[in-house]
Amino acid sequence: MGDKTIEMPDAKGYFGEYGGQILPPQMIAIMNEINDSYEAVTKTDAFQQEQKQLFADYVGRPSPIYYAKRLSESIGGARIFLKREDLNHTGAHKINHCIGEALLAKHMGKTKVLAETGAGQHGVALATACALVGIECEIHMGEIDIAKEHPNVTKMKILGCKLVPVSRGTRTLKDAVDSAFEEYMKDPVNYFYAIGSVVGPHPFPKIVRDFQSIVGKEAREQFMLREGKLPDLLIACVGGGSNAIGLFTAFLDDESVKMIGVEPAGKGLDTKDHAATLTLGVKGAIHGFECYNLQDSEGNPLPVYSIASGLDYPAVGPQHCYLKDIKRVKYESVDDKECLDAFMQLSRLEGIIPALESAHAVAHAMKVAKTMSSDATILVNLSGRGDKDADFVAEQLSL
Repeated sequence: MGDKTIEMPDAKGYFGEYGGQILPPQMIAIMNEINDSYEAVTKTDAFQQEQKQLFADYVGRPSPIYYAKRLSESIGGARIFLKREDLNHTGAHKINHCIGEALLAKHMGKTKVLAETGAGQHGVALATACALVGIECEIHMGEIDIAKEHPNVTKMKILGCKLVPVSRGTRTLKDAVDSAFEEYMKDPVNYFYAIGSVVGPHPFPKIVRDFQSIVGKEAREQFMLREGKLPDLLIACVGGGSNAIGLFTAFLDDESVKMIGVEPAGKGLDTKDHAATLTLGVKGAIHGFECYNLQDSEGNPLPVYSIASGLDYPAVGPQHCYLKDIKRVKYESVDDKECLDAFMQLSRLEGIIPALESAHAVAHAMKVAKTMSSDATILVNLSGRGDKDADFVAEQLSL
């Protein structure tokens, strides 16, 4: 393992055999320009000071670590701790990389920032960051997600971003990515495409990971201070994989720390209604990079499904693919029913309403905690809060 993992990707943007730039030559040149700017700008004291100050005074970092005592005691076994990314301004981990991307776009002299969003958390965070730095913002979102995540849609409009509804295909996240990328291609010199996860062509899996790695850096220090040792197990949900890689990165060289990424099993792995890419996917290219993805016999992306809009993506970040292959991280899945149960348990035992995405990680923690000893510890990345999901869940459970 060693420091090799931290140094990834290589110069061509590969994590092992995953990643890269599966793009036309003119787009490769533009991506390389973004990479060069990123490497130069983020190393300056001015950028680091501005980012640090905004993380502290605007986002509210560091986010605390919370011991979920009542939840842990109701299950028995390991103690469950939560890294409270839900307490960040805008309600999720997404603001961490959105501020970084907006600052980078501004520094590069771009006139507009474009992005896709699924659950709307990336959209809200990016619209927020663009309002903060004073740059135009355009978000593409599938019609199904617009209907399901109405509170986030309203917030994006209030924040001044242009929201583009996507009516093609499955009308969800994958189609929003396609739509936003097409708009970006109209003027990639003046536009900046702020990818919402550790996916897409190089350098985005690296950029988003680096901005999100603050989560794990804080957590490692906080946990040591609190418990005098590192957690035994880290758990985070995985769609594209940004909140998980954000937590995992600081711990990759700690061999005593096990890690689990939790994918959406949806209505069951034996159905077509899931988005368990690392569990059931095959190697291939999508959206400009190589990774595991869910595809049909002709190599086209399959329609995917998750009760959590932020997880229904048919691919996954290249570094997660690599970590799966070298067996550093184990990837499991949780279905809708388990997710909803965890959503309600955390809400009613701790007074914390989690995002449906994060509830996947909580559900798996609840499952494994009872198999572990009482002196064992689990740290879950509670990547977002559930305000956006409350009405939808109430409807699903007839509350």
